[in-house]
Amino acid sequence: MSGENAAPESDALSGDEKAAALVWGAVDLHCHSGPSLMRRRLDHIDELREASAAGFRAVVMKDHYYCTAPAARLIARHYPEQMTRMRGGIVLNNAVGGLNPYAVEHAIAQGARIIWLPTFDAQNHIASQENVPPEKAFPVRKSGALPFQPVPLFDGAGQVRDELKAICDMIAAHDLVLSAGHVHKDEAFRIFQEAQARGVRRFIMSHPEYILGASKADIRDLARWGVTIEHSICMWFGGPDDRLYDSGDLVAFVEAGSIEHTIFGSDLGQLRNCTPVEGFRRMALLLSDNGFSDGDIRRMLADNAIALLGERALEPLVS
Repeated sequence: MSGENAAPESDALSGDEKAAALVWGAVDLHCHSGPSLMRRRLDHIDELREASAAGFRAVVMKDHYYCTAPAARLIARHYPEQMTRMRGGIVLNNAVGGLNPYAVEHAIAQGARIIWLPTFDAQNHIASQENVPPEKAFPVRKSGALPFQPVPLFDGAGQVRDELKAICDMIAAHDLVLSAGHVHKDEAFRIFQEAQARGVRRFIMSHPEYILGASKADIRDLARWGVTIEHSICMWFGGPDDRLYDSGDLVAFVEAGSIEHTIFGSDLGQLRNCTPVEGFRRMALLLSDNGFSDGDIRRMLADNAIALLGERALEPLVS
């Protein structure tokens, strides 16, 4: 990059200045801005403004219950002067009909860039919450809410369901990203293999050790196969209920997945936590403090995510 959009060099800088330099041009593929049924610290417009001020190149808005692609189109139309490209996607939970090819077709027509397999309605996620006290449940269930119902991924013969095959065909046709959501890593990899056979070539697995059940050896194998490994910044810099990892985990995760296949998404936006941009700044400094070079940090905070999305995804949206 050059000119006014060029990233400042972080040499001889410290603290806030160094963090600001390292996140210039960053890409957040996992932002939980609102509106949402879950309490959020900021909405999509707030996030656009903060991310643009920090020099972010793109942000993908994720909500567990609705497709965010139309919001991205609306933002692009009304805020064309902002540096950051806001993009959307769809999570295949029950709120959109689960494995619903019609919902995915509509999401793609609206400009969705990531299709997430089920999160809260994955059998794996539901099982992970079985012995959790109600006040610690994720998500917390409101009184009178419909009971959790797992979205079935495989048919009676153990094969990927036809609806999911059709969705994979759509993802392949539009060269989109398929995310594992909160599906168990073994199930996710079986789906990834089917998707690859159908032409999908962009895969991502978020917070693989949390809920998905992936070990560091699994992360190594998945990365070698071609999956981009996304680690959630909130698990280092979130509140007490979100903070799971330390510096040692950070280094081990990157070593397992490799710098080439590792990215960081904020997974932030919750009312109790720092903002996504602040999370990126803190992660940039933590990476630097643990011996990663500026180039490697920018690769994991920006370049790898851009390569995963594809440069075409960052072109202006057409109204």
